[in-house]
Amino acid sequence: KIDQAQYRELEAFAKFGSDLDASTKAVLDKGAKNVEILKQKQFSPVPVEEQIAIIYCGTKGLLRDVPVKKVKDFEQDFLEYLRNKHADILKQLRSGIIDDTITNVLENVAKEISARFKA
Repeated sequence: KIDQAQYRELEAFAKFGSDLDASTKAVLDKGAKNVEILKQKQFSPVPVEEQIAIIYCGTKGLLRDVPVKKVKDFEQDFLEYLRNKHADILKQLRSGIIDDTITNVLENVAKEISARFKA
């Protein structure tokens, strides 16, 4: 919530200024990607464990190399990979378990998938 509030504040500020420093640009980029992550198609709910996995990627900055316009493609590939190769991780996320093993898998998969979308 704090990340999104900061993003919205900077987004409004950025409309009035043209010179933005690197950290401001990074916050705006991360916020735009998180907005994309939070979008869902109507009548197509996303299972909670998949929401947790993709939101983790957004909040931890694992999408920094993925262009905003490719976030949905990343999300689709990332979740498909988890469903096919790491169903056990999704099951654990669904039961509320998040430990170092799970976060390591999420980070490694995100790194592998994001390499395909590097700008």
